[in-house]
Amino acid sequence: MSEPVLENKPCPLHPRAGDRHLFDAPDRLHGLPGTFSIVQCDECGLIRTNPRPDAESMGQFYPDDYGPYVATRVQAAAPGAKRSWKRRVRPLIRWLQKDEVLPPALPGRMLEVGCASGSFLALMQANGWQVEGIEFSPSAAKSARSAGFSVHTGSIEGAPAPSEPFDLIVAWMVLEHLHEPILALRKLADWAAPGAALVVSTPNAASLDFRVFRDLGFALQVPTHLYHYTPDSLTAVLEAGGWQVEKVYHQRSEMNLMVSLAYWARERGLPTLVSSWLQNYPEKAKLSRLVFQPLAQVLGLLGHSGRMTIWARRKN
Repeated sequence: MSEPVLENKPCPLHPRAGDRHLFDAPDRLHGLPGTFSIVQCDECGLIRTNPRPDAESMGQFYPDDYGPYVATRVQAAAPGAKRSWKRRVRPLIRWLQKDEVLPPALPGRMLEVGCASGSFLALMQANGWQVEGIEFSPSAAKSARSAGFSVHTGSIEGAPAPSEPFDLIVAWMVLEHLHEPILALRKLADWAAPGAALVVSTPNAASLDFRVFRDLGFALQVPTHLYHYTPDSLTAVLEAGGWQVEKVYHQRSEMNLMVSLAYWARERGLPTLVSSWLQNYPEKAKLSRLVFQPLAQVLGLLGHSGRMTIWARRKN
């Protein structure tokens, strides 16, 4: 791994404002070297990682086995009975976790920013949508293209304009990764049809686990997470990018709490806890997920869960 080039960048909403240092944190997800500072804008409260790796250096913090790349590979069709079972269960899972919920709309043209290996593109195509993707990782983009999807490899900033505007744009856990989120959102607004919807999900820095675990928080994921949004700061960034927020959903996922506690346990030398909650993360940790799901439900209802999904519309 080469030495990353670090850059200091001001708050994109208030470039002349000062910052308050909150804490420092290492890369706990991949264990790569370096310690990174988390700061908060004195003017608007937007939390960000600063200094941060520049755009050219950031790729080395995304290995090919990065979880979202692997988890979104398009799988071969399952037997009919299994597909039927999944169709019945999937709405319940989404209701429980408030994850990837979409506003009602007739199928049209959809863009997924950060499409990884293409599983959501496949789901939406199966529901009648014409789909395209943008993916930063060359290996993940190649995987999505091998499944038959049109995917641009690279950043939003470098992506070509579409041949036709999009009716729906989605970005699952993407905005926190962008070096220039407001510029990217403005570009997406230019690509959107009148009345088009934007649906994004991000970690929630106003959540209980962010406040309690701080540098041990799973959602922190420095340095790849450059911004750490609250509902208010994300609303301000979306509006600056040309989008009007309609709804905020607080997901009912237990994952942030579960893995944050595993990080805490590892720091205190509790290897059995780490083995069951972290090494089996995420799909196989069934017992711990059952333990944490009731708490996740409560936190979601109270608006303090670790992840949120926001609906927005392009401003006229």
